[in-house]
Amino acid sequence: MDDDLHFQDQNKLPELKLDAKQAQGFLSFFKTLPQDLRAVRFFDRRDYFTAHGENAAFVAKVYYHTTTALRQLGSGSDALSSVTVSKSMFETIARDLLLERTDHTVELYEGSGSNWRLVKSGSPGNLGSFEDILFANNEMQDSPATVALLPNFRENGCTVGLGYVDLTKRVVGLAEFLDDSHFTNVESALVGLGCRECLLPVDAAKSTEGRGLLDALSRCGVMVTERKKSEFKARDLVPDLGRLVKGTIEPVRDLVSGLEIAPAALGALLSYAELLSDESNYGNFTIKPYNLGSYMKLDSAAMRALNVMESKNDANKNFSLFGLMNRTCTAGMGKRLLHMWLKQPLLDVSEINARLDLVQAFVEDIQLRQELRQHLKRISDIERLSRNLQKKRAGLQQVVKLYQSSIRLPYIKSALGRYDGQFSAILKERFSEPLGIWSDDDHLNKFVSLVETSVDLDQLENGEYMISSGYDSRLLELKDEQESLEGQIDSLHKQTADDLDLSADKVLKLEKGTQFGHVFRITKKEEPRIRKKLTTQFIVLETRKDGVKFTNSKLKKLGDQYQRILDEYKNCQKELVQRVVHTAATFSEVFESLAALLAELDVLLAFSDLATSCPTPYTRPDITPSDVGDIILEGSRHPCVEAQDWVNFIPNDCKLVRGQSWFQIITGPNLGGKSTFIRQVGVNILMAQVGSFVPCDKASISVRDCIFARVGAGDCQLRGVSTFMQEMLETASILKGATDKSMIIIDELGRGTSTYDGFGLAWAICEHIVDVIKAPTLFATHFHELTALAHDNRGGEPSNRKIVGVTNYHVSAHIDSSSRKLTMLYKVEPGACDQSFGIHVAEFANFPGTVVSLAREKAAELEDFSPVTINADDISKEMRGKRKREFDPDAVSEGAARAHRFLKEFAELPLEQMDLKQALQHVNKMKSDLEEDAENCHWLKQFL
Repeated sequence: MDDDLHFQDQNKLPELKLDAKQAQGFLSFFKTLPQDLRAVRFFDRRDYFTAHGENAAFVAKVYYHTTTALRQLGSGSDALSSVTVSKSMFETIARDLLLERTDHTVELYEGSGSNWRLVKSGSPGNLGSFEDILFANNEMQDSPATVALLPNFRENGCTVGLGYVDLTKRVVGLAEFLDDSHFTNVESALVGLGCRECLLPVDAAKSTEGRGLLDALSRCGVMVTERKKSEFKARDLVPDLGRLVKGTIEPVRDLVSGLEIAPAALGALLSYAELLSDESNYGNFTIKPYNLGSYMKLDSAAMRALNVMESKNDANKNFSLFGLMNRTCTAGMGKRLLHMWLKQPLLDVSEINARLDLVQAFVEDIQLRQELRQHLKRISDIERLSRNLQKKRAGLQQVVKLYQSSIRLPYIKSALGRYDGQFSAILKERFSEPLGIWSDDDHLNKFVSLVETSVDLDQLENGEYMISSGYDSRLLELKDEQESLEGQIDSLHKQTADDLDLSADKVLKLEKGTQFGHVFRITKKEEPRIRKKLTTQFIVLETRKDGVKFTNSKLKKLGDQYQRILDEYKNCQKELVQRVVHTAATFSEVFESLAALLAELDVLLAFSDLATSCPTPYTRPDITPSDVGDIILEGSRHPCVEAQDWVNFIPNDCKLVRGQSWFQIITGPNLGGKSTFIRQVGVNILMAQVGSFVPCDKASISVRDCIFARVGAGDCQLRGVSTFMQEMLETASILKGATDKSMIIIDELGRGTSTYDGFGLAWAICEHIVDVIKAPTLFATHFHELTALAHDNRGGEPSNRKIVGVTNYHVSAHIDSSSRKLTMLYKVEPGACDQSFGIHVAEFANFPGTVVSLAREKAAELEDFSPVTINADDISKEMRGKRKREFDPDAVSEGAARAHRFLKEFAELPLEQMDLKQALQHVNKMKSDLEEDAENCHWLKQFL
């Protein structure tokens, strides 16, 4: 940001207005605050907010990008650096700290002088009372979860106890599992739960064994909150949960007693989130065991490689899978469910097919799809509104929003009822029947009647939310009195205008709600005309530029009466609003169930909209269990890449067939499309298991329990880990965590070390995956020598081990022999790539000509390698010996032409007319000529 902008920002900053006494009082209070390096504290000064000390410097640097925004409060050694923040800027900062970053908590204080109290506090995992500020003008796209982990390190690994709470969905849960030193299970649980904050016992965070756990949390971008070991206790957990959780206590007791250390983790979480201190939580939570085996496991590396979630760096929304698939219509609910589904792809074939059936129903019936989407656009965020009702944070406006959503239900139900296609049974079971039950006379119809009789719906157009006066007899009496007084005041206005000989409204104005109550006002220009009467019959209250305000005893008496009735009316309204809100809160269980159903309908409609609105429509995948079937994608595309305006996407087939092509080595030039191809296979599998159609002409997918992706080493240097070390750590977690039911995607492994070490590691990893793990794998590499794995079953000795199911593919490129121009064809074709294109890609990048020609020279000095001409048992000799190189295309074509001439001349020799001596002389002359020419042609020289 340039200096001009700094100064503009400066000028917009609210002024710090504190007198010496207020400043002194505040400074003495500020010194008493406990030190908390993570907390960013704001102080509400009514018209603006302030931050002080280290927080002020942080706000100035990060959000104002200048320290000139800082002001000093007090003087001398007591001076405290301070910064002012406008209301809109405060919302921006709070949103960034709580929703984007994961390294700070936010506190808000109210008060004056030396008396201040904490009124709001929030952290990335527990937004708490900041929700109103954060989502006043924005939809809540994600529901953050807070997790507590209690690791129990043993000799043979680590048992992890996990407790979690999702405050948006009002769910608490437990899990307990064994984990390895890389904490792969913890990572996939954190990803699946959408965790933003994690509690750890202090000793675990500080221990050497805990390093790996902290690394896993760091990879997932989770904020770590350390708590005393003594807080991780399970005592009183069952009775505490008994208060929070709906239903009887027996299932809770059974769940908790079956686990060893997870209950202690959940106990720490309940006290940290202070769930029991808020009575509105009682009886409103559900408890769930979190089962790692219910969903596909995804770690943070896979989430990044497949671009599942949005990132700040995305050029447009279609860069991420969430951005592309988010075509939801409801306010917030659909987005949050889509977030969850993408982090928790299904493993159950019948459940995946159930989702696909529903998507297909909406794909095939365009009228039904459009009609339902139109209705859903008018549905509010029922989940949050209902929770605010329970927490007594809602008013009449929230009740009206729930009413406006409720009256859409009959339309949604009748639209669903008109569908009579092949999936009508599942549509009825999943949506129509539950909607029928929840909107009947015992449920939401009761709520609709309550609102229609109690709320003055006519006033909504004026933006006023009021109780209808006919709802309560006392309110009706007050309303009548108010109207009668208004009539009396109006007639007094007219009578006074006549007495003063002024026209009512135009000259003699009647004003209400001023500091004096009801008053008459005339302009200063008119005042001299009636000065005599003013001083004798009226009481002048104020003379200003805009006129003279005056009253008399009659107006004062009527005005006071009117004000008293109005206050009484308002109090009566307030009591009735509380009563209506309290009654509305009794429907919250119905609203929660309804929210879940509408969110699911919304996401499935979004999937169907995506499948039909792309230039090339998506197709329904055939799903098979993980132990049978292959992964066949015909004409597959990368959904996010093909959605970019500048891309004309070339589809490719991928056929991962057990025992034949289960492990594929993909070679080819940079920029040729290897990375896109291997990622698009992962993305297609993920989309299918979420229940979406896929961007293919035809697809058959054997369910995968996990997608492992190792494709480049992100921000590892920031964590003090070298690129190569990061590569090895990610690969180690694949080797430890993958099974034959997983899917492995590896891009460019072994580049961060010496060529031979890298190649050796890559070869060993490939063999281990093929022989031991047996998972379908796409392995993109520049080590062309690896392609010999596919020929490793050709040796003749009995001891030779056959490697089954390895095939080579390459991304094709064309080099024009005359211009040396490289053209990418972006097609994936069978067979290994027969040459390297590194120097051509350098030319693509406009390297200086001298650098390119020197590179060609040096490359020509090295030897080449052709996998088809080599046996696997020779591979080590090949690697130790000089490695042959492909030759310069010009040298090849020149040498081939000369060799052709030699052979042609030899073939045309009239040997039958020559004697032996003549023939030998002639051939020797031809040979010496060839040798002479070969001096300038390396390619030809190799044959001599």
